[in-house]
Amino acid sequence: MLALARIFYFIPALLLGLTLSQAPEFAQQYRQRLGGALDELEAIVQRFTADARRQGLEPQAAIGRLETNPDPLARDRGADMRIVIDRRDRLARQMTAFESGGPFARLAELVVDFDPDLAAGAWRAFEPAIPVTLEGAVAAGAGVLAGLFASEATRVGWKRRRARKLAARRV
Repeated sequence: MLALARIFYFIPALLLGLTLSQAPEFAQQYRQRLGGALDELEAIVQRFTADARRQGLEPQAAIGRLETNPDPLARDRGADMRIVIDRRDRLARQMTAFESGGPFARLAELVVDFDPDLAAGAWRAFEPAIPVTLEGAVAAGAGVLAGLFASEATRVGWKRRRARKLAARRV
């Protein structure tokens, strides 16, 4: 019975360790999608910039002209370009943070400032990998420790609950 209890004690730790060990791989797959999205957004912005300059305008002035155009289609195009440029700038800042940060800073950056569309795409295509980096090992270790803590907290809670029930029966 004691051996079985120990197995159940370590199962949450192992599951959480396994789960967290995948965080660096997810970050890597997210980063690959980030690079692709950034390349595509940059191409769109460059084409728009070239079109604006052929008309003798800077991109922001061209957006302003589109947004004040009486044609709803032109206004929508102006609003869309503003969104595209803002997203490109935000993703470029995130890519710079990924490239300049160490492995743990990349994980923190992913948690703090992820793009929901990119994260959803990365999750749909996610393929687990065996963590062979220090970052993966630390993430797995943190998961195991968190799982052990959760198991111990649950065990202590059960013991206290049982002790209260026994004390209540004695009264």
